[in-house]
Amino acid sequence: MSGTAMRDVWGTKLVELGDADPRTVVLDGDLGNSTKADKFAKAHPDRFFQMGIAEQNLVGAAAGLAATGFVPWTSSFTVFFTHRALDPIRMLVAQSHANVKIVGSYSGLLIGAVGKTHLDVQDLAIMRAMPDMTVLAPADEAELRSMMDWAQAFDGPVYFRLVRDAVPDLFGADYVFVPGAIQVVNDGGPDPAVVFVSTGGQTARVVEAANQLAESGIAATVIHAPSLKPFDAEGLVAAVGGTPLVVTVEEHTVAGGLGGLVAETLASAGAGAGARVVRFGLDDVWGESASNEFLLEKHGLSADRVAERTAALLDREPATQGTSR
Repeated sequence: MSGTAMRDVWGTKLVELGDADPRTVVLDGDLGNSTKADKFAKAHPDRFFQMGIAEQNLVGAAAGLAATGFVPWTSSFTVFFTHRALDPIRMLVAQSHANVKIVGSYSGLLIGAVGKTHLDVQDLAIMRAMPDMTVLAPADEAELRSMMDWAQAFDGPVYFRLVRDAVPDLFGADYVFVPGAIQVVNDGGPDPAVVFVSTGGQTARVVEAANQLAESGIAATVIHAPSLKPFDAEGLVAAVGGTPLVVTVEEHTVAGGLGGLVAETLASAGAGAGARVVRFGLDDVWGESASNEFLLEKHGLSADRVAERTAALLDREPATQGTSR
């Protein structure tokens, strides 16, 4: 079942945070009707700041508001924060440990129809490498809402990676986000043939791929990593156990993102001797202007393609459903 578009969830929850906490302010980069920050603007016009197409100044103003006791939430497309405004994020937010919530909307591969210049698949690598930055990528509505509650109470910089569209519901309304913790969303039993690790909206497609593999008799465990920093390294090592194949799947470049994090973690722990780590993602290429379906197929990230590619690694044939998102 598909849930609500993530941008709508964020906008609605932001209004709730503003209702509950008068310190909450929102700074927007002239994209409120796209990111849905305009919901906050209507509910709390006195605490909404339209900063125009000037993300560097937006971040600087947010840091100043944080220094005076406000809790600033910033609103723009991911690429404009992680590329255009990277220096003020580094100098004014991360190095100062400013209490600023950086919300990258329209993240990842699936905004090709908006245009390739607006597409960012390097953000996790960039933000994960930044000291003092918490990096979060929610999978569904319940997780995003819980993450926002946590971030509102947390004193420090937080980066959110939000996809534009609706994603299937994976968690119940009682879900509670714990920073760093991993979530086993599909249990492949005591001896799975493969352990998948995914994050953000891609996780639902990986769960669908695991279901296809199960129909072919291939047991697969799916681990969702909502928090790339901090990250529960011990939990991942325990979850992988002695599984011979670990496949990371992300709507992001394979360089420096989730795949790099998992490989680093397992190598540093000396875990899974003989285990193979394979990274599914964009293989050091730029995105392009195209439909979501085309991009998922081209880069091997649809449920069908993830199942096919994994079965090939195991030298098996998968059952396909033809229902890839």
